[in-house]
Amino acid sequence: MIAAIIALFRRDLGAAWAGGGGALLPLGFFIGTATLGPLAIGTEPERLAAAGPGLLWVALALASLLSAERLFQGELEEGGLDLLLLSGVPGWLWSLIKMLAHAVATGLPLVAATPLVWLMLRLPSEGLPQVLSAVALGSLCFTLIGGVAAALASGIRRGLLLMAVLALPLFAPIAIFGAGVAYATLSAGEATATPLLLLGAMALASVALCPFAVAAALASAAE
Repeated sequence: MIAAIIALFRRDLGAAWAGGGGALLPLGFFIGTATLGPLAIGTEPERLAAAGPGLLWVALALASLLSAERLFQGELEEGGLDLLLLSGVPGWLWSLIKMLAHAVATGLPLVAATPLVWLMLRLPSEGLPQVLSAVALGSLCFTLIGGVAAALASGIRRGLLLMAVLALPLFAPIAIFGAGVAYATLSAGEATATPLLLLGAMALASVALCPFAVAAALASAAE
């Protein structure tokens, strides 16, 4: 079973970059939104400090949702879902492995690009380590919750719209606490520990619950 899990992780990691580097699409969206933000709201430091953290987290949430649409699409089109269901590996386990591979392929580039986006928004670099921690936790939550939405919308034409309806309300508290970490780094004396701990709790809850929801949704879709 361990060999099967490793093979599935490696296959999904490679598939995320197949077809011309599909994992670069959310990265381009993320950086592009940050580039357009200052042009729309102005380049004054006061305005960017007020709107920049919120803009960063909205861009991160939408980029994560954009990439989640492809999470189970290949399995459904190629018949791989039936093989996974008959493989003997528990559904929650291969669902978790697939989502973690997706998080590595698409989430890590978003985390790596965060310092560039932070500087493009002309925000101070002193609190960047806390912001990176929050983005890493938030990106994991977005991937797992987006995976549930993708599984529920699997097999439906134009499923991205349904995914948005399902996922964005659940993305809201993650974005709120993530932006709270960013705003706390800009406010002298305001602690970042509380929103970071809440993001960590959300990430743990997502890891514990989302794989079971994905497995149930895909098993229902296969029937």
